[in-house]
Amino acid sequence: MATDTPSPPPAAGPAITLVDVVKDFGGARDGAAVRGVSLSIAEGEFFSLLGPSGCGKTTTLRMIAGFEEPTSGRILLHDRDMVGVPADKRDINMVFQSYALFPHLSVADNVAFGLRRKRVPKAEIRERVEEILHTVELADKADRRPRRLSGGQQQRVALARALVNRPRALLLDEPLGALDLKLRQSMQLELKRIQREVGITFVYVTHDQAEALTMSDRIAVMNRGLVEQVGPPQEVYERPATAFVAGFIGTSNLIGGRLASVAQDTGTLDLGDGQRITVPLRGARQPGATVELTVRPEKITLTTGPTDAACRVRGTVREVVYLGTSTSYTVRTATGTEMTVFQPNDGTAAATPARGETVWLSWSAAHSYLLTASAAPAPAAPQPADRPAAGPGSLTPR
Repeated sequence: MATDTPSPPPAAGPAITLVDVVKDFGGARDGAAVRGVSLSIAEGEFFSLLGPSGCGKTTTLRMIAGFEEPTSGRILLHDRDMVGVPADKRDINMVFQSYALFPHLSVADNVAFGLRRKRVPKAEIRERVEEILHTVELADKADRRPRRLSGGQQQRVALARALVNRPRALLLDEPLGALDLKLRQSMQLELKRIQREVGITFVYVTHDQAEALTMSDRIAVMNRGLVEQVGPPQEVYERPATAFVAGFIGTSNLIGGRLASVAQDTGTLDLGDGQRITVPLRGARQPGATVELTVRPEKITLTTGPTDAACRVRGTVREVVYLGTSTSYTVRTATGTEMTVFQPNDGTAAATPARGETVWLSWSAAHSYLLTASAAPAPAAPQPADRPAAGPGSLTPR
């Protein structure tokens, strides 16, 4: 049996902790790539860093891995400060979008490569390779060359090669980005299954919202080097903290107005044109304040006449798009706001209006969520280029 399995850390301690981490490459017009990020990732958690290109998620992952050093701040792996510790001295592995498999080696030899470099005994290598190939369901492909495997199978070989070293944490940088949609969706479920079976911490970088929602125990949404919100997928989707999170995670409707009145945990929002809706208040709000709320398209009911719902607005259908399982309606309200409504195509829709028809949109007040200001500043105005484009050896944060 293998004897070098690391002893588990205390259950109460986080696997990875970032404390006010900053990374400034210098010369950036819009500030540092990562600006004061603090995170605590639990042992055995599937944690995703989600955000658009340029938000700093990959740079954050590379700092955890040791490929980049923070400009300031602390990075703790199982309570040990890793700042200044080389990547090969950290008990973590990383999987990239590029599989980087050796084409002349078999699947088993690709997986065993790192163990042989560490001079692990042959019998133990054989045992560990067999074990991990069973976990990734490639035991019957052990003797094949990588070129005879599908893209998803090659990705599982790369994953097995990282996991066979039994790292305390595995970092994954958009590993499914090169796969087609159907295979990517299948691999999302496979990755979650494998993570559950091996029980180690996964830190996963992606720009794909559906991918993060499908696999993660928790998600950190990043924007322009800052973390806008951290929470379980359902919380981030159902109760976005900022307008950026609401707009980036799925489709969301943003409605602005003035708080006409406040009573305990509810308020009345004046939308203009005589329309008012009831909104739940989470935290102190003052009458007269200008606020913005979000409501998801699937939470809205579309009717051809008014309802008695506490939240209802009148509008005109501008566009109708059939999506298979649902139909998307774009409605311009009487106050000029464009809203999206998803209605299931299961025969339960209250109305199926055509373009140009007047309709009413209604929803439960519990499905409205008032937003706070974004953590990140607005983008700087574009400036003329004054330095050469990044070359093959450049490091560009994303």
